[in-house]
Amino acid sequence: MQGRDREEKIQEHLEAIRRLEAEAAASPEGRAAWPPDRFYLVWHLVFGMMLGSLGAVVSLAANFIGAPLFGEQPMQLIRVYLTFPMGEQALSAQWGPLLAVGSLLYIVTGAIYGIVFHLLMLWFFGDADPKKRFVVGSLFGLALWIVNFYAILSWLQPMLQGGNWIVRLVPPWVAALTHLAFAWTMLLGLRFSEFDPRVGSRRRRPESTPQPSAEPSKN
Repeated sequence: MQGRDREEKIQEHLEAIRRLEAEAAASPEGRAAWPPDRFYLVWHLVFGMMLGSLGAVVSLAANFIGAPLFGEQPMQLIRVYLTFPMGEQALSAQWGPLLAVGSLLYIVTGAIYGIVFHLLMLWFFGDADPKKRFVVGSLFGLALWIVNFYAILSWLQPMLQGGNWIVRLVPPWVAALTHLAFAWTMLLGLRFSEFDPRVGSRRRRPESTPQPSAEPSKN
């Protein structure tokens, strides 16, 4: 096969591939294929869950480090939160596995709130400048504390356990700072949450037509 014939064959095959790609993209099956061409909800659900877990770990670590500075035991916050399922006996808990379960529940709760936080910030403030997002995210973290403590736990725990230990024993400034640490961690991660479904398709398309080999034909 001569060099010119080989080049024509390559061009014909490339054109056929482009036509097939265009037909596949125009079909309903092609529009539903990977990568998605719309808002990728699953990505943001998973990302929000991961950020929420990380935010809970950061806020718990900050409390763990700061508690001894104010004369409290490092795991006291977990003990107080465990009063929600266990009642007053959780305040004297010393069993390591029990405190580990309490920490895990704290992180799982953060993951759930992380999904809500991430989606709200993304939908309503995704295009806002960083300063505005910081202010809004901080207010959202404080609102989360107020709703959790005073709109839910203030009546729910007494109804279930007969005491109001979480609202009474966690100082307001500690509760506010732990929720702010959670919110600030979420805000730091928001900048990395963008998913561009067009990147994959751009990478799969050839940037230029490959040139035929310059070596002489043996025919």
